[in-house]
Amino acid sequence: MNMNPLAQLTHYFSDFTPKQQEQFGALLPLYKEWNEKINVISRKDIDNFYVHHVLHSLSIATTFQFEPGTNIMDLGCGGGFPGIPLAIFFPETKFHLVDSINKKLNVVKEIAAAIELNNVTVQHTRAEDIKDRKFETVISRAVAPLGDLWRWSRPLIKKYNSSNDNTPNGLICLKGGDLTKEIQESGCKPYVWELEKIFNEEHFKEKFLLYQPIK
Repeated sequence: MNMNPLAQLTHYFSDFTPKQQEQFGALLPLYKEWNEKINVISRKDIDNFYVHHVLHSLSIATTFQFEPGTNIMDLGCGGGFPGIPLAIFFPETKFHLVDSINKKLNVVKEIAAAIELNNVTVQHTRAEDIKDRKFETVISRAVAPLGDLWRWSRPLIKKYNSSNDNTPNGLICLKGGDLTKEIQESGCKPYVWELEKIFNEEHFKEKFLLYQPIK
């Protein structure tokens, strides 16, 4: 048994700074502590925390880059995924984590403060109620059907005109299972990546990364 849980990350990502290693390493004890007070993460998942939550979130970073200074919204962030791991990975990008359940956002705020994650803000609201902000990208993990995610996020995405910028301009979401019907009913035509081809882990079978660009 590997006694270093971070090895599950560094097996796929080899260029973490010392600060990033420290921040990622601090996540598990912090989430364990908070999970005793608020059920943020499924009990059965906490033993597989780095694969099921952190590595899953970082699958977005294997395919996309977020440029410094850009604004990314995590729609329905729950306990902070994928937003918290991505904010560690992209320290110069601004992440705005949104959820309708305030007690989970309190956990996100406390964890971000504990690891000195200064590029994270939170908002207790529903995405459809946000009227005064625009983002380059909206990210989400298994929150709702693709059609709903696109309907909620599309008005919040500003068109990004710089042809030299690598930041994705649209909706990125992490989903699992047979998505054929869901994609068809959504009216979207997303790009789809199979996560089991990115990470050699049993957990990622039938899990996918979807990207719907804004037109």
